[in-house]
Parts: sequence; C-alpha cells; structure tokens
Amino acid sequence: MNTDKAPAATDAVRRRNRSALLLIFAISFVSLGASYLLFYMARDSGVWGTTNNGVFVDPPRNISDLALTVDGMPWLESDKWWLFVNVGAVCDAECERALHQLRQLHVLLNKEANRVERALLTDGSFPVSDYLAAYPGLVHMVAPVGALEQGIFIVDPLGNLVFYYPLEDAGKPVLDDLKRLLKLSQIG
Repeated sequence: MNTDKAPAATDAVRRRNRSALLLIFAISFVSLGASYLLFYMARDSGVWGTTNNGVFVDPPRNISDLALTVDGMPWLESDKWWLFVNVGAVCDAECERALHQLRQLHVLLNKEANRVERALLTDGSFPVSDYLAAYPGLVHMVAPVGALEQGIFIVDPLGNLVFYYPLEDAGKPVLDDLKRLLKLSQIG
C-alpha cells in the first residue's frame, strides 16, 4: 500500500511544482511585456517625453557643412554657443520681432550672456546694415539658398545644430532651452 501512495504523492508534487514554475514564468513574461508596453506608450507621452521646447535637428548637421561666410570669408567655428536667425531672402515683421526677442533673451542670460553669440543668416540678397545697427552684437552671415529652413537655431560650440524653433517661438521657449543647455554644458 505504501507503494501505491508514493506514486500518487509524487504526481501531486510534480503537478504542484509544474504549476509553480508556470506561475513564475507567467509573472516574468507579464512584467516584461508590461514594461515594453509602458516604454513604447510613454515614449510619445507629454509627461514622460523630453523637456525641451525646440525640435531636435534630425538628422544631425554641423555648421561646417553649410558653407557660411562672414564678410566674404568662410566662417570659422568659435568656442561659443550661437543663436542663428535664418531668414533667407527677406527680413519681414516676424523676423524683426524674432531679432528683438533674441536680443532681450541675450540680456536675460545675465552672467551666461558672454557664452552666447547671435547671428542673422541671410542669402545675401538684401542689405542688413540697419539690422546690424539696431541690434548691437549681431553678426551677419551669408548662407547658400536653402541651406537651412527659416527659423531659429541653437548651435553648440562644436558647430552642431542642436534645436530648431519657428520664428514665432523666439522668446521664452528658446530661453528655457538655452539656459538648460548652458547649465549642463561643460563646453563653451
């Protein structure tokens, strides 16, 4: 009789062990699946997304690829951060507003202002002397037609285009991102 009970007890133990093992695998797969689902759902969420206001320049581009010139000479990279206002063929009211906002933004940087330069990028087809006189410290650069889209760009000291903003966003969004970049950056 002991022999009859032993196989039954062994079968019960095996079933219990098997169900425990299946439960462990189920918990593992459910938690792994939930983590992947949460990651892919949260990636596009506003709460779990990035904290920047601008759009990352994608694909990454470097200023040296754009063939910029200053006073007819090729532009050489500097060890400063840059705010580029690219207007193309004409500087309209929106462009003038953006230039004014960026000058105010530069003042609001306080002690960090010496780390940032401002530039007006045009295609060279219109005179900019009035803008350069009205906005001291503004550098005029000529870019080939279509090199960049119209808007504002933050450029790091290595010459990489980091963020893009439409002209109408020149102000607090640019200031917030630039302050964060300057705080975290060890260069420039």
